[in-house]
Amino acid sequence: MPVQGVPVSVRRSTDLGSVADRALSAGSPRSRRRKEGDAVVTAPSPLFDFDDAGGVLAADVDGILRSAALGGAQIRAVAAAVDEGLLGRLTDMHPRSVVFVGTDARARSAAELVVAMFGGQAGVPLVSAPATPPWVGALDVVVVSGNDAGDPELARSIDAGLRRSAEVVVDAPDEGPVRAVSAGRAMSLPPRVRVQTRYVLARHVAVFCAVLGVLQRAVRITGVPPLAEVADTADEEAARSHPSNEVFHNPAKSLAVRMQSRRVVFAGDSAVTTVLARHASESLLQEAGVVAGAAALSDVLVARDRLTNVVTASGENYDPFFHDEELDGPAPIAPARVFVVSTDPDRSAAQRRTAALPDVELMSVIGEFESSTVPTVLEQVAVLTVRTEMAAAYLGLAGGR
Repeated sequence: MPVQGVPVSVRRSTDLGSVADRALSAGSPRSRRRKEGDAVVTAPSPLFDFDDAGGVLAADVDGILRSAALGGAQIRAVAAAVDEGLLGRLTDMHPRSVVFVGTDARARSAAELVVAMFGGQAGVPLVSAPATPPWVGALDVVVVSGNDAGDPELARSIDAGLRRSAEVVVDAPDEGPVRAVSAGRAMSLPPRVRVQTRYVLARHVAVFCAVLGVLQRAVRITGVPPLAEVADTADEEAARSHPSNEVFHNPAKSLAVRMQSRRVVFAGDSAVTTVLARHASESLLQEAGVVAGAAALSDVLVARDRLTNVVTASGENYDPFFHDEELDGPAPIAPARVFVVSTDPDRSAAQRRTAALPDVELMSVIGEFESSTVPTVLEQVAVLTVRTEMAAAYLGLAGGR
């Protein structure tokens, strides 16, 4: 039954029971435990069964999978806020520049992503900065993003933009010092979907893209899909990564399995995917405690010999068949596997660029769907963000092994 007085778009954006709750609430017959009398019989195993949906959900006591699955909901909430006219003051503006200020790691990554995606085709300069630059003025638009309403750097950046008469958009919780310094003077897009801070990259990217969409007459960026469509794409990826889907049909689980028992290196083959590679590395560290490298593909290719050269404590080349720990010392660390993140519409060209690496996995959505239409870069970024964050969550539930 419709809810009286609440716009449909808002109800949809805030209905967190849609994808994430349905995806993470279902159990599995495998999860049922056998009982003998009052004792629960469990079979101890050193391996984590990714296909045991009940076991996965039971291990997720902090709800990290649900948070990781809410990327689409965050994007849809931003789209609903724009439809309500919260950025109406920007509609007919022709700014001198658009400055994206990221005051924490996720916001900075989002700013770098958006500038890398659209900076080369925008009709005005797009700038990524850690704080409001001193040169901004009345002709500029400043979007200040953060997640800690008590962060003094966030409040200072908002105040600096307002004092210099710039149009300021605040992408942060509307409370504490942020609310005090904005005081109705700035356009505020506070988060409507609450998730753990490490999963807010999608929201920041959506806010930055929303600002560019409202300023379309000035920035003249082509090929940017509506945010509602990007949200649907992210939701579809979250549904494919549902805990009840087995590894071979679950992109996030499959990625997590390929990372197990390996040293992990993420590489980006472009400016956009290099930022995504760094975000994947940070997600793996925060969720699973796994230290993973992140670099541009060109840098990883330079280090190819170092990645493949595995030696024992005695300095001899490692051969697992002939290795004797009593004679040769402890086995060396696990070999490195490189995960190359790519948004290249030509999958074969992306594969050729990685051919020199002996143990490599291509992370690309090209060719994964039945449709022959190539997803836009923004849609690919949304899919890969959800996939890497959910893979890190699965690996964290497995104990980082």
